[in-house]
Amino acid sequence: MLKTILSISGKPGLYKLVSRGKNVLIVESLIDKKRTPAYGKEKIVSLGDIAMYTDADDVPLREILASMKKKENGAAVALDIKKASPEELRAYMAAVLPNFDRDRVHVSDIKKLISWYNLLMANGLTDFEEPADTEEVAEDKAE
Repeated sequence: MLKTILSISGKPGLYKLVSRGKNVLIVESLIDKKRTPAYGKEKIVSLGDIAMYTDADDVPLREILASMKKKENGAAVALDIKKASPEELRAYMAAVLPNFDRDRVHVSDIKKLISWYNLLMANGLTDFEEPADTEEVAEDKAE
């Protein structure tokens, strides 16, 4: 599910991939449901490709979102990111991902993560589990 949800640099919010053209993607804003073209010159990143720094390995965004969903019991995050202090945001992040890298994960990253989570929850996109991996299935067949 996260593979079709996109972040476009310079544009607010998140976008759902609707269609692909030759040199363009048609995306729909999760905020106002308007469809717009997204061109190759824009920095477009799928949420499925994003990971967060930790003290050991990078953790995929889907695992962090699933952890947030578990912590919030399937509801939106009640913390107001505009009024919260940096310490409150870091404390929230530590509750969700205890070993996040405090040097490389900035407060702005935490704010963006919370706003993305709330936007996904508001749009009913709550399935953060990884789909069955086709590579693992192919390996099982080979054995």
